[in-house]
Amino acid sequence: MSQSLASAIKFLVVFLGMFASFSLFAHGVDEDTRQFLTLNEGVSILPFIYIGAKHMVTGYDHLLFLVGVIFFLFRSKDVLLYVSLFTLGHSITLLFGVLSDIQVNAYLIDAIIGFSIVYKGFDNLGGFKRVFGFQPNTKLAVIIFGLFHGFGLATKIQEFNLPEDGLVPNILAFNVGVEIGQFLALGVVLILMSFWRRHRSYLQFSTAANTLLMSGGLMLVGFQLTGFFVS
Repeated sequence: MSQSLASAIKFLVVFLGMFASFSLFAHGVDEDTRQFLTLNEGVSILPFIYIGAKHMVTGYDHLLFLVGVIFFLFRSKDVLLYVSLFTLGHSITLLFGVLSDIQVNAYLIDAIIGFSIVYKGFDNLGGFKRVFGFQPNTKLAVIIFGLFHGFGLATKIQEFNLPEDGLVPNILAFNVGVEIGQFLALGVVLILMSFWRRHRSYLQFSTAANTLLMSGGLMLVGFQLTGFFVS
C-alpha cells in the first residue's frame, strides 16, 4: 500500500470518527439558549444575532456543503458569487418559512441537506459527466440547495414557537447572525484551504477529500432518515 493511500485512509477514518462525534453536538441548543428562546417576549436583536451566528458556526451540514461549493473555486470573485447565491437561497426560505409558518418535517429537510453534501462531492469528482454525460448548472444547484438549507434553519427556530410580538425583527436579527457565523466559519475554512492549496497534495487528495464529503453527507442522510422512521 502506497504511503499516500495509507495517509488518505487514515484521514478518512479520523474524519468519519470526528463527524460521527460532532453530529451529536451540531445544532445543539444549550439550556440557557433554550430557556431564552422559550421565554423571550418582544424585540431582542443582539441575542438573536448571537444565536444565529452560533447556530451557523456549529452547523456542520451547512459548512460541509459550502466546503464542497468552494473546493475548486480559486478566484475570490467566484467564491463571493457562489456564497452569495447560497446566502440568497437560505435567507429567502428562512424568513419565508418562519414568518409564513411553513411547517416542514425537520428530519426530511435535514436528509435533503445531507443529500446536498453528497451531490456537491459527486459533482466535484466529475461524476455527472462520467456517469450521466452532462453537467448540471452549478449556480442553479447552489441556489436550490440553499433554499432547502434555509428551510432547515427555519425548522430549528420554529421548534420554540416564538411569540408574534417582535417576531419580524427577531428573525431578521437571527438571519443576520447566521450570515455573520457563516462569514466567520467560512473565513477560517478559506484560510486553511489557502495554505493547503500551496502544496501539490491539495489536488492529489482532492478525490479523497470529496469522497469524504460524500461519506459525511450519506451518514447525515442515514441519521435523519432513521430519525424520521423511528420517531
